[in-house]
Amino acid sequence: MSGGPGKPRAGLGALGVVALLFIGSAAARLGLEAGQAWANEPPDDAIETSAGAEPDTCTTPEDIGTAIELLREREEQIQADEARIADRAQALAVADREIATRLAELEAAEADLRDLLALAEEAAEGDLSRLTSVYEAMKPKDAAALFEAMEPEFAAGFLGRMRPDAAAGIMTGLSPETAYMISVVLAGRNARAPTE
Repeated sequence: MSGGPGKPRAGLGALGVVALLFIGSAAARLGLEAGQAWANEPPDDAIETSAGAEPDTCTTPEDIGTAIELLREREEQIQADEARIADRAQALAVADREIATRLAELEAAEADLRDLLALAEEAAEGDLSRLTSVYEAMKPKDAAALFEAMEPEFAAGFLGRMRPDAAAGIMTGLSPETAYMISVVLAGRNARAPTE
């Protein structure tokens, strides 16, 4: 009959087995690592002979030396390229400043020219207005004689600016051919203007 509730069991139990396995694993590892350390240790006579000998100079294999030389050449080339790029960037910066200066000068000249053109246009408009007033103030028969001698486009420009009653008086005094040509010019002036 197996032991009752108060009696301890015989044997190690699960905990004891696990503990033994851990201990065995540690001993095995220790033994393996110690064996490798002894295998890697040079013999005593090798240590003594190397201590008295002259140290060897470090030599690089030929292919590594060639690779190092190629890398040095490439580094020098990159540095030269970087210097050229820096010079070019500086030249571009100078050119940008010069362009900005010239652009400012051009914008100022354009503004001056615009003002001058506006002034000239205003003066020309004033001259045209005065001349139109003069033609309106003339007797229609005298003005018609002048308009008969003008080119139809030129005459139409003045007639288009006049009061309708003054323009009608001048048109009445013109020859039918001249009156017709001026009428065609007046009617077609805005035919080419956009409708939208």
